[in-house]
Amino acid sequence: MGRKWNNIKEKKASKDANTSRVYAKFGVEIYVAAKKGEPDPESNRALKVVLERAKTYNVPKAIIDRALDKAKGSGDETYVELRYEGFGPSGSMIIVDALTNNVNRTAPEVRSAFNKNGGNMGVSGSVSYMFDPTAVIGLEGKTADEVMEILIEADVDVRDVLEEDEAVIVYADPDQFHAVQEALKKAGVSEFTVAELSMLAQNYVTLEGDALTQFEKLIDALEDLEDVQQVYHNVEFAE
Repeated sequence: MGRKWNNIKEKKASKDANTSRVYAKFGVEIYVAAKKGEPDPESNRALKVVLERAKTYNVPKAIIDRALDKAKGSGDETYVELRYEGFGPSGSMIIVDALTNNVNRTAPEVRSAFNKNGGNMGVSGSVSYMFDPTAVIGLEGKTADEVMEILIEADVDVRDVLEEDEAVIVYADPDQFHAVQEALKKAGVSEFTVAELSMLAQNYVTLEGDALTQFEKLIDALEDLEDVQQVYHNVEFAE
């Protein structure tokens, strides 16, 4: 895949460290997933994916339980899933996924973040065709060859298994997310460093100087928006 996933996740994690912002967003995402079906991850695959992601970001159990209790109880907030696409400095491409209970608020805020930070919003489909939906699962304590052998024996299809820094990253089709995790758990893997359903660019670009600074400001502005859950892009950060 050619992408240093851990490098990008570490940058994001350092930015989110010790803040309530990421926890609040997970609270909304867990609530929405639970309301879509049963508030039980064993019978609600969408909820199970969100909870697996939450573990890798160390979301407190109290936040998770509060969101689940709200979904089980009288919570009646309606959230809409939205996707925005746009361009950043030097031809960089960005996808923004949002969950909002106020559509009239979200689009202007996203557009403003683009406009004020050297970017511009595009129409639906202007960027996403250059990205592939991908399950990304990371772990430590095994080699890429060992992981590949486990997955082959479990008859799980994946796109790639790579060693990145001190971790092994598995890239697979989204519908293989749970199959990959279950195979690895049966082989003794108890924790995952990454558990994401992501959008990975088919080709990456490297920015430097003012373009990189502007791009990072744009990404920060988008991620700081209350309604934005995920921001995907095609920029590869230097290690």
